[in-house]
Amino acid sequence: MLTPQSIIAVIGSGTMGAGIAQVAAQAGHPVKIYDIQPDAAVRAIDGIATALSARVAKGKLTESEKNAVVNRLTAAQELNELADAALVIEAAAEQIDIKQAIFRDLATVCSAETIFASNTSSISITAIASGVPHPQRVAGLHFFNPAPVMKLVEVVSGLETAPAVLESLTSLALRWGKQPVRCHSTPGFIVNRVARPFYSEAWRALEEQIAPAGVIDAALRDCGGFPMGPLALTDLIGQDVNFAVTCSVFNGFWQERRFLPSLIQQELVLGKRLGKKTGQGVYRWPINEELPYLAALPASAGAQLIERHGRAGWLNNSNFGDSVTDSWLQLDEVRVEVTQGETATQLAKRLNCPVVLIDLINNWQSSPLVVLAAAAGNTPEQTAKAIHFFQQQGKQVLEIRDYPGLLVWRTVAMLANEAADALQKGVASEQDIDTAMRLGVNYPRGPLAWGAELGWQNVLRLLENLQQHYGEERYRPTSLLRQRTLLETQHEH
Repeated sequence: MLTPQSIIAVIGSGTMGAGIAQVAAQAGHPVKIYDIQPDAAVRAIDGIATALSARVAKGKLTESEKNAVVNRLTAAQELNELADAALVIEAAAEQIDIKQAIFRDLATVCSAETIFASNTSSISITAIASGVPHPQRVAGLHFFNPAPVMKLVEVVSGLETAPAVLESLTSLALRWGKQPVRCHSTPGFIVNRVARPFYSEAWRALEEQIAPAGVIDAALRDCGGFPMGPLALTDLIGQDVNFAVTCSVFNGFWQERRFLPSLIQQELVLGKRLGKKTGQGVYRWPINEELPYLAALPASAGAQLIERHGRAGWLNNSNFGDSVTDSWLQLDEVRVEVTQGETATQLAKRLNCPVVLIDLINNWQSSPLVVLAAAAGNTPEQTAKAIHFFQQQGKQVLEIRDYPGLLVWRTVAMLANEAADALQKGVASEQDIDTAMRLGVNYPRGPLAWGAELGWQNVLRLLENLQQHYGEERYRPTSLLRQRTLLETQHEH
C-alpha cells in the first residue's frame, strides 16, 4: 500500500509532529504538515532545518542531503490540501474529541484507501476509529520522543483495524529505520503501561520517607542499571505529562491499584512545579545533589567472613544480582543477604540474629554502589561490619530505612509482573514487550527476560512478601507469573 514515494501528511507541528515529519522526509517521502495554528507548520519546518544544520556542522549530514530533506517538507494551509496523502499521521492534542473530529474531517477529504494513524500515547485506537467512516484503516503509530532519534514505534491495532493496514505500517516503520512492535489497543499500550511501576514504586518510597529523592534515584540508576532515576526522569518528562499518563492508565483500568497515582506528584502538578521546564520539580534544576554516602569505616569495623552460602560468585560474578538471590554471608554474628521482600527487622526476628539486607544489583562489576538497610535491633557496630565489608569491595554505601523489597528489587519485580500481565492478556508478544521496554525507555533488560534470569520463584516470593506486608492488591502476582514459577520448579526436579 505504502511505497517509498507515498505522500505522508502530519497533523500537528509540535515536538512530536515535527519529529515524525522529519523522519518521513529523511526516508525520502514528500511530507505535508498541517496545523490549526497559522504559521505553526512553517515554524516547524524552520526548526527541522535548524536541527539538520546542526547535524551538517557535526559532519553527520551533507549540505545537499539537508536541503533535499527540507525541500520535501511543505506547510499545508488547508485540510483539503492533504487529499492526495497515502498516510495521515495525527499528532495533535491528547484529547479524544479533537482526534475524532480531525479524522472525521479528513474522511471527507481523503480517499477511503488513505491510512489514518494516530500518534496517541494513551487514547484507545478503537474509540478514535469509532466515529470515522472505514474504521478498518485507522491504527496507532506511536513514536517516542525525540522521534528522529528513538528507534521504537508501537503499531497499535483497534478492534476494527485491518491486518493489511498493520502490515503496511510495520513495513513502513522498518523502511524508516525504526523498530516496530505490534500491540492491541489497551490503556498505555506496551511502554506506558509496563513502565508505570518504575515511577510508582519510587513515589511510594518518597511518600513513606524511606530515603531522599537523590538516594532513590541513585539506587535505580547505579544498582538497577537504568539510564536515569525515576524521579529525575519525571522531572525531565514534565510532572504534568507523567501524572496525566498515570491517571489515564489508572482510570483506563477501572482504578486498578497497581496504577494508583501519587499524592506527592499531584501536589507538584498543582503547585506548577513541573520539573526541568519550570526550574523546579522533585529537584531544583540543574540537579546538583550531594548523596549521603557513608564515610569509609576504620579496619576495626571489619568482621571475619565466617561462611558463604548459596551459589558461588557473591563477589566476583559479573551478574551479582542473579548469583545471590538465594545466597547469604555471615560476618561474625551478622547475616547479610539480598532482600527477598521481608524487612530486615522481620528476618532478624525470624532468624534470631542481627540482619543487614542489600538491594538487587544488576551488575556487581560495574555498579559503584550498594544500598542496604539494617534491622531495628542491630547495634551500630553490627551494621558497621556490613558497611565496612562492602567498602572493602570498593563500593560506595548508602543506608536507607528498613523497607521490604528495598528500592531496585521491588521495582524490577513489579515491572516483570506487569509485563507478564500484558503478555497473558494478549496485548503483545513476549519479544515485542521486551523490545519495547529496552528501546522505548532504555531499560537494561526486557522485564520478561529479566524475570526469567532472576528466577520467577524469586520474583513471586518477593511480591508475595510485599503483598503480605502491605495487605494490598497492588502487589498481587499475576497468574502467568505463578504458572512460570511452577514450570521453573518442574524443570529443577
